[in-house]
Amino acid sequence: MHTPLPETTRLRIRPMVAEDAPFILELLNEPAFIQNIADKGVRTLDDARGYIENGPRASYARFGFGLWVVELKATGEALGMCGLIQREGLEDVDIGFAFLERHGSRGYATESAAAVLEHGFSALGLKRIVAITALHNEASARVLERIGLRDEGRIQLPQYGGENRLFAAER
Repeated sequence: MHTPLPETTRLRIRPMVAEDAPFILELLNEPAFIQNIADKGVRTLDDARGYIENGPRASYARFGFGLWVVELKATGEALGMCGLIQREGLEDVDIGFAFLERHGSRGYATESAAAVLEHGFSALGLKRIVAITALHNEASARVLERIGLRDEGRIQLPQYGGENRLFAAER
C-alpha cells in the first residue's frame, strides 16, 4: 500500500534515494546536527549511501514510513529531512526533522513537521506521535509545540546517553 506523501504550498516531501548522498553527507556533518541530534559517523559519500539504505530506505520497507527529504517545490533543492521513525526504546512512532543551517529561520521545519504529523494521523492511522529533543535544543522544542505536541517531561533512551525531552500529540 503506497500512501502519497504530504506537500505544502512551498515544500515537497519525498522518499530518500541513493542520489541524495551528497546532501545527506552535508546535513549529517553540520555542527548543529551533531550537537542537537547525534554524530552518525557519516564521513564519505559511501557512508551517506549506507545511511540512506540502512536507515530511511530500510524503514520504508519495514514500516511504510521513515525520514523523507524535504525540498523546495520551486527549485527541487533539498533543504532538510523530516519524517516518522520507529525508534528503539520508544513505544510510539517518533517525528524527527533536521535542516541545513543555511535554510534555518524560514519556517520549513514547522511547515514540513506539521504536514508529516497530519500524514501520520490521517494517512497512517497513528493514534499517538511523539518526539524527543536534546534538553538544550529550544529551537526544535518550539517547532514541536507550534505543531501541537506537548512537553511530557524527560525520557532516557539507551542509545542517546542522558536525558531528553519527550513531546507527544494524540488523536
